[in-house]
Parts: sequence; C-alpha cells; structure tokens
Amino acid sequence: MKDFRGKVAVVTGAGSGMGRDLALQLAGKGAKVAISDVNPAGLEETERMLKERGAEVHSQLLNVAEREAVLTYADDVAQHFGKVNLVINNAGIAHHGEVELTEFKQYERVMDVDYWGVVNGTKAFLPYLIASGDGHVVNTSSLFGILAMPGQSAYNAAKFAVRGFTESLYQEMRIAEHPVNVTCVHPGGIKTAIARNATVSEGHDQKNTAELFDKKLAHTTSARAAEIIIKAIERNRPRVLVGADAKVLDLLVRAGGSMYEIVNSKLAVRLLPKADPSPVTSTSPLL
Repeated sequence: MKDFRGKVAVVTGAGSGMGRDLALQLAGKGAKVAISDVNPAGLEETERMLKERGAEVHSQLLNVAEREAVLTYADDVAQHFGKVNLVINNAGIAHHGEVELTEFKQYERVMDVDYWGVVNGTKAFLPYLIASGDGHVVNTSSLFGILAMPGQSAYNAAKFAVRGFTESLYQEMRIAEHPVNVTCVHPGGIKTAIARNATVSEGHDQKNTAELFDKKLAHTTSARAAEIIIKAIERNRPRVLVGADAKVLDLLVRAGGSMYEIVNSKLAVRLLPKADPSPVTSTSPLL
C-alpha cells in the first residue's frame, strides 16, 4: 500500500495522541478515514481537524471492548465508504501496580481494551480487508510487548498477547494467500496522554507515575510515531519498532535473553516509584 489516495483507513483511539496523528497524516496522503474513540470531545476535535483539511471522514463513538458494537461499526464503515483497505487497531489504556496490589477487575479492564479490542477490530474488519484486494491490518502492541516491566503486568500481558495474535495472523494471511498485509507496532515512550489517563493500584500516586513517564520515558512525539508507522505500512513491514528506546531495549532482550529481567529489575529499583503504605486510589478515566 504505497499509495493511500482513495483508500479507506480505519483508526481506533483517534481522539488524541498517536491515533489522531495517524488519521491526520493518512488523510494528508489522500485516504478517506473512519475514526473512533470513547472520548466524545477528543473525537469531535479530530473530526474537525480532518474536515478542515478537506478529508472525507466517518466518525463514531466506540468502545472497542464491546464486541457487538465493533462488529456493527465495521459493517457501517464498509457500507458508508463501499470498502475498507486499512485498519489500525490503536486504542489502548494502561494500569500501574504490582501483581499483589492489582485487582482482578483491573486486569480484566486492560485486557478487554488492549487485547480484546485488537481481536474485535481485526475479526470485524478482516472479511472486508480480504474483499478489498489490497488490505492491511496494523495492531499496536508496545515495547512492553517485547520486554516485561515490574508494575506493568496487566499492560505487559495484553501487549504480549497482541504481539502473539498479530504474528500468527501475519503467517495465516501468507499461507492462505490473502491480499492482506499485517504489521505489529511496538512503540517505546511516546508523548501521549496514556500515562496521565492510566489507573494505578492502591498505594501508588497516579500523578507521580505519570510525571515520571512524561519527563523521563516519553521521548518520541506522537506525530513522529505516526510517520514511522505509516512508512512501515508503505514498506509492508511485519514489525516496526518506534523510537530509539524501543530499538535499544529490543536488542537487550535479543542479546541477553532472560538475563534482561535481572538488569531491568535493578534499573527499576532506582527509577520506578514504590507503593506507599498509605493507599491512594486513582480516579483517572479509562482513556
């Protein structure tokens, strides 16, 4: 897919950050875009920005964790545009907390959006992508889908699952000789609101955790991340690392094998905030 003119691109989580920049840049290359998000204000702003650029837009509030809603959404988008060429399953949430402090419902919430949201979006749109004769699925995993981090077990579990699901899909499309390319995206620290909107387990301060991510770990802008992802689509790359941190830490895992866990845990002791004995419960929104 080296030419996006006239192609129909679907982007979930398009109300802010990487999703918004992906939609804007794809529209700038001539694509028609279907955008969705759970945040009505953010979604409306992205729609306004796209229309100001003369893009043809389909916009809809959508919770990717709601399977029936996603299936209906795929039918609506295909009917609206007549086809679907590209789906970017980008919507995601985060949670910070040690395993012993993280509640079952927090694991379920992250898995519902970050993993099942990807499965729902892929399954719902795949028949239309195959029928298009020129389809592409892009699923957003994470650097944390390559290496695990203490305090990120929920997010790690979901993003590792996305990686396995997507790499399996890539092979299946090749074996079946379907005209659908597949890309798994592994962003490092991206300047988005995901950390600020994340929930935390009791004993952790959400504000401090978010500030740590924003100031010390988020080095790549969402616009630059979108550029890298779109270039990977154009080159039909099955895997793309976004950011220098993602590339360096991917090499650490490849070279060190399971030894990276020892290195990582030592670094985490210095870098990550510890749980406070006096519980603090986050009231942050889901996205």
